[in-house]
Amino acid sequence: NNGNALNNCLSGILPLFLYSRYFICLRLPKEMNEAARPVVFGQELNPESYAICKSDMLIKGQAVSNIKFGNSFTTDGLAGETFDYMLSNPPFGVAWKKVQTHVQAEHEKKGFDGRFGAGLPRISDGSFLFLQHMIAKMKRPNAEGKGGSRIAIVFNGSPLFSGSAGGGESEIRRWIIENDLLEAIVALPDQLFYNTGIYTYIWIVTNAKVPERRGKIQLINGIHYYQKKSPSLGNKRKEIGDGVEVMPDQIAEITQIYGAFAQGGTRRLEIGGVEKDLVVSKIFDNEDFGYWRITVERPLRLNFVASAERLARLKMETAFVKLAESKKRGSVALEEIAEGKALQASIVAALQGLGDTLYQDRKKFKKALTKALKEITVSAAVRKAIFIALADRDETAEICRDKDGNPEADSDLRDYENVPLKDDVEAYMAREVLPHVPNAWVDESKTKVGYEVPFTRHFYEYVPPRPLGVIEGEIKALEDEIRGMLEEVIT
Repeated sequence: NNGNALNNCLSGILPLFLYSRYFICLRLPKEMNEAARPVVFGQELNPESYAICKSDMLIKGQAVSNIKFGNSFTTDGLAGETFDYMLSNPPFGVAWKKVQTHVQAEHEKKGFDGRFGAGLPRISDGSFLFLQHMIAKMKRPNAEGKGGSRIAIVFNGSPLFSGSAGGGESEIRRWIIENDLLEAIVALPDQLFYNTGIYTYIWIVTNAKVPERRGKIQLINGIHYYQKKSPSLGNKRKEIGDGVEVMPDQIAEITQIYGAFAQGGTRRLEIGGVEKDLVVSKIFDNEDFGYWRITVERPLRLNFVASAERLARLKMETAFVKLAESKKRGSVALEEIAEGKALQASIVAALQGLGDTLYQDRKKFKKALTKALKEITVSAAVRKAIFIALADRDETAEICRDKDGNPEADSDLRDYENVPLKDDVEAYMAREVLPHVPNAWVDESKTKVGYEVPFTRHFYEYVPPRPLGVIEGEIKALEDEIRGMLEEVIT
């Protein structure tokens, strides 16, 4: 920032930026930090974290008024402020039901004029609310494309892929990616945190991408960059080396991988005592993470027959049963029930008159049914119940069509496909679907766009199975061991 701009931080966990100030002022090369004047801002809900940060600010002579206490979703203590740099380590998978009323009202009333215009995540995980809150506080680049903001936020794996196309999380990912805000995601080792051993990911979000990064997203696989922590603390059994004392500077190496922005960038790493060349960096177009969620329909085919079995099904249909019911009382109710039972008997007798003829064309069955019931007044609900009860799916039957002659869809045969956004849906159908089900079609009215980041799939490491002889030897050794134990029991 030409050594003049203030480096502001917004943090979900305030102690995070205490180290950030130390890093900017002491760890960076002198030519980079000589004029740096970091001014920190933040809001914290946890009283203890808030107190620690406030105390540190007082000791270092910082403006304690920049640190706000409270829930940033319901009471934004830094409303209207924007920042150069923002950091957050929000709680993983925590429900936001307590603030649902406030957040939902802002989403519905303000839309993109508020913080949550892109959408709302599942009530059980508020991770994306934190990120949207931070994005709303980004500085806009100037006319020359300089300035802007950068965000680093730590997530678990859920925000990468949770939610289906058109759902809250997918729509939020879509908005972030289509607006070219996601610059990189760094996968971290597991067992880095005290209270959980899960894998975590740093999302780098910015509205100030350099030209070569525009329209691109970098994935960095840093899961092998760690040192064993001794002794362990809770679930924290690993830490990423920072170059202090005898530790290698693995943080610097991950940063170099990010800076190199290399497709297929590799590093030689030791995995389980064996050195391997592993791909640690991949570059993708934004569209690579988008897909069409298409609904594939197949035609409905039914046969009809008035068999004893299917007539028994009719007697269980709600509309048919209600013919012999009454909401009235006394003799009037008894009279209505008797009339209903008589009507039921007449309908069954008329249907029995169809005999055992199997109709494989709904049009022909409809004509036969109309003729059989011509002397009986039957409601639309009861007529529908008859069609349902006397029908069975039949692959050899004629296709059922609507009044315009279009084939009706069979909900039991309905399927869904995710088609890459760069792929043509018609070409995909011709290649992947129609060779197997030639009469299938896409219901375009139900097509949705989704976004997900299948990180693990892109860095899958194939581990070949052990030689068969080794496995057989281990099984034989176990069998011998068990046999020996049984012989000891017997003797």
